[in-house]
Amino acid sequence: MAQAQRRSFRLTRALTAVAAITTAAISLAGCSGNTSDGTEASGDPSGDLQILVSSASASDAAFTAISDAFEKKYPDVKVTLSTVSNDNYPATKSSRLTAGNVDIIVVKNFVEVPDFASDSTSDDVLLAKSGGLVDLTGEPFMKNYTPSVLDTQAIGGKQYAVPTGLSYSTGVYYNKAIFDKYGLEVPTTWSELQKVMSTLKDKGVNPFGIGGKDSWPAGLAMLGAVGSAYPTADDKNALVEGLWKNTVSLTDDKPLSILQKTETIFQNAQPNFAGTGYDDIPAGFAKGDYAMTIDGTWNEPTIESAVNGAFDFGYFPLPTSDDAADNAMLNGKIELQLAVSSGAKNKTAALAWLDFFSDPANYKTFLEKSGFSSAQPDIAATPFLESIAKYTSTFQPAWDTLWIANNKAGQDAVFPFNYPALAPLGPDDASQAAAAAQKAWSAAF
Repeated sequence: MAQAQRRSFRLTRALTAVAAITTAAISLAGCSGNTSDGTEASGDPSGDLQILVSSASASDAAFTAISDAFEKKYPDVKVTLSTVSNDNYPATKSSRLTAGNVDIIVVKNFVEVPDFASDSTSDDVLLAKSGGLVDLTGEPFMKNYTPSVLDTQAIGGKQYAVPTGLSYSTGVYYNKAIFDKYGLEVPTTWSELQKVMSTLKDKGVNPFGIGGKDSWPAGLAMLGAVGSAYPTADDKNALVEGLWKNTVSLTDDKPLSILQKTETIFQNAQPNFAGTGYDDIPAGFAKGDYAMTIDGTWNEPTIESAVNGAFDFGYFPLPTSDDAADNAMLNGKIELQLAVSSGAKNKTAALAWLDFFSDPANYKTFLEKSGFSSAQPDIAATPFLESIAKYTSTFQPAWDTLWIANNKAGQDAVFPFNYPALAPLGPDDASQAAAAAQKAWSAAF
């Protein structure tokens, strides 16, 4: 989401940037000691390996564990793992690709788009199509991954990225001790959630903890609201098409209700949550500062570590529909897809690292530390993931994996559910935020 938030520049500018990056990549590849087929002239990997990822505590620890183990196997390689916040990642990635000082990167919004929105193809997809990423289709380690997952991320029938796992982003962690204390049940409808929130507030307990300082964590409430209003991929894709073809307005009752319910959740969060960092939320949850927090499954290891056995916690889909069936499944995404720059100075080490990462034994270690669900078949789930299996039995993609931002639209229509404008993140109520989004969206046509 943070990347999409900063993608309001026009396509011509994006194409220019991609062309510059690709030119630099080709030039650097020619002077880095590579052979004609793009591999390092030497056999075993050696030298410096530069990896750049967008940061989250659990996945950072998981990448570090894999890199440390890789260096033990290949002591002639020095891995430098750089982690950058989601908000700053796109700019950092672009500058490092242009400078040619990165080997492995995370690619974002890595899906092909329908013809009606082709002008909004993401920068990373454009980079792949223009030769800026290494084609991994024939690499043996790609066979370790579930075919349906690979099909989802194919670009022109080719594979340019390793899927590190799956994550679910529309769930709520809850403190079972607090729920038990006040006789609360896990809510399965919006009305039930409203009752939970009002009961907690009456007892002097903050219902939700939100890390609004980083903006994007607050957007998880919006993703959950979209997931309940448009439960299936077909529902969401129909909404995408309706918005692009202007048969749906963001001020219509159903789209507006998404911001209204997001606004209600904001009103039930801890005071001044806009000043709280995402990484501060697990500690607050562990202290009982709030009974619930909307967060992805990727952060479960961090939350478990913070709680440290002080109480049991659980996880349920955010229910913002009054039809329980609409709230029955978590929405998710393919996590942190890893690609190799065509300008990698150490392509041999980069491919060796991806091969090492993809080995089922190493990959299982990564999953245990990152909290991701497996993108490989026959990998045993953690107890936490087993506990939410009923919510993940039918994979439903999250809104941010299907939505196609229009590069010509204004900032208020990036998502297009304009949650950053809602108080206390911004100055607006739900109706004002929706009107601003519709105005920004209409300006693109």
